[in-house]
Order: sequence, then C-alpha cells, then structure tokens
Amino acid sequence: MKGLIRTCRNLAAGLMVAAAVMSFGQGAHAEPSEPEVPSTIAVPEGNKLFQVGHAVGVQIYSCNVTSGGFGWAFVAPRADVYNDHGKLIMTHFGGPTWEARDGSAVVGRREAGVNVDPAAIDWLLLSARSTSFGDDGDQLVGTTFIQRTATSGGLAPDAEECNAGTAGSQVEVPYTADYYFWKAKGS
Repeated sequence: MKGLIRTCRNLAAGLMVAAAVMSFGQGAHAEPSEPEVPSTIAVPEGNKLFQVGHAVGVQIYSCNVTSGGFGWAFVAPRADVYNDHGKLIMTHFGGPTWEARDGSAVVGRREAGVNVDPAAIDWLLLSARSTSFGDDGDQLVGTTFIQRTATSGGLAPDAEECNAGTAGSQVEVPYTADYYFWKAKGS
C-alpha cells in the first residue's frame, strides 16, 4: 500500500512538473497578440509585433500665457512600462522616448491619432524617428512603429484651471496605456 501511495505521489508530482514545463515552454515562445485598433492607427503591412508594455504614469501639462489668454500645453509623459507579469521593462519620457532596461531606446514621431474615449488621451500611431543601442543590449533598436492603445486618463485639466494665478505652473495628470512595439518582418 505504501508503495502504491508513493507511486501515485511521484506520478502526480511528475505530471505537475511536466505541466509547468509545457506551459512555460508555450509562454516563452508565444507571440504577443496584435491589438484591435481603428484603421487610422493601424501599422502598415511588412511589420510584426515584438513587444507589448503596460504604462502607468503621468502626462505633464504647463499653464501658459497665449494670445487669447491662457491655455494648457502638453510638456511630456513620464511612465513606467511593465510586461504582462508586472516586471518593469522600460521607462517612457519626453521625446517621446521609450528606454528599455538594457539601455536601448526609441524616439517616436506621431503619425496619427484617434479619440476612442472622451475621458482619456488619444490612441496613437507613432513611427520610430530614431533608435539607439544601450550599454547592455539592443531590444528597441529595430523598432519601426509604436501604438498607444487602451488609454485611461491623462487629459489636460479644465481650461478654466489655467489662469493668471496658475500661469507658469505644471500639472501631472495620471494615465495608463498599452504600448505595442513593431519591427520590420524578417528583422
């Protein structure tokens, strides 16, 4: 009887290890899923998705004097970008720039945008204006396009909050978004 129990335990343990190895192997080789987006921000043919990140941060705005009085102007984003497992994979800041943990970076240029949620910043398509190697790698060097989707928050404050009393001040507005990184097929 003890032998049968030990055999069943060993079999169960072996099955759990096999299942864990199989699921790890599948996850390690799984390609990220492309986002469903309006055609205005679709990535052109000839590119493939290679990285997805989930940003948590702020959109920074400055209250400026304008010819018509006062107005909010976008300054820069500042966010941490995480993978699906909650691991920090890069930072996002002015430029707009994304810098991976290996030091490689991509600077984007806005190509198109679409407002999907009036309570959130636009979804965007950006092309890679430049890329650079990092001290420890080249993760973002091949980037051709970046998409920003699934946005929440990040809108400039109400217009009336920018006035003579707040001119020159900056405001940080919390936001979240998903970023999709693309490179040319075959690279």
